[in-house]
Amino acid sequence: MEVRRLHPWPDTEAEAEAIQDRLRPLLVLDDPGPQEPRTVAGLDVSYAGDGGGTTARLAAAVVVLDFPTLEVVEESVVTGTAAFPYVPGLFAFRELPALVEALRQLKTQPDMLVCDGYGVAHPRRFGLACHLGVLTGIPSFGIAKTPFVGSYEQPAGERGSTGPVHDGDEVIGRVLRTREGVKPVFVSVGHRIDLDTACRHALALSPEFRLPETTRRADRLSRDALAAPAPS
Repeated sequence: MEVRRLHPWPDTEAEAEAIQDRLRPLLVLDDPGPQEPRTVAGLDVSYAGDGGGTTARLAAAVVVLDFPTLEVVEESVVTGTAAFPYVPGLFAFRELPALVEALRQLKTQPDMLVCDGYGVAHPRRFGLACHLGVLTGIPSFGIAKTPFVGSYEQPAGERGSTGPVHDGDEVIGRVLRTREGVKPVFVSVGHRIDLDTACRHALALSPEFRLPETTRRADRLSRDALAAPAPS
C-alpha cells in the first residue's frame, strides 16, 4: 500500500517538533469515519530488552483483520532499530520508519488503522495515530493502555461504559471499559474519524479481552519476530 513521503526522518527534537507542527493542520477531525469498515489494521511495536536508546532492536507489526469476523487477512512485520531517542511527546519517531516500511509491504489497503498509542490525546495534539493517518490518508485512531495527558474519572464498571478525558476545557479522548470490572483503555482520534465512531469500533474489536484484537494480534506478531533467530 502507498504511504506518502511528507518529510525526512528527523535527527533532533527541534526537527521532530517542527514536523508535528507542520502536519497537524492536515488533520481532519470532523469526519465521522467508516461506519462499516471491511478491513482494519492493527499496528504495534515490540522492543528487545528495555527498549532504551537509539540502538534498541525492535519489530514493527501490522495485522489486517476482516471486520467484523476479526479473522486475519494479511500480516507484515519489519525488524530494525529505534530511529530516534526516547523523548516524551516524540515517541512516534522511534517507531514510524519501521511501521511505514511494514505498511508499504501490505497488498491490502485497510479501511481503518488502529494504533497501540495516542491520537490527539497528546501534548502537541499529534500522536502516532495522527501521524500515520496523515501519511496514509486512512481513518485512524489510538487505543492506549494508560493515559498520557489529561484528566478523567473512572467510568462505570459495565462493559461499554465511557467517560471523557479532559485537558483543561478540551475533550481529547475517552476512557472506555472493554470488559466488566477490568481497568479501562483510552481512546483518542487520529485522522478522519470521530470519537463516537472510534469508541464503537474499539468495543467491537475487544469481544473477549481488555485490549482489542488489533493490538493483541500485532503484539504477538512483533514479539514472535523478535524471538526468531536472526538470518545468517
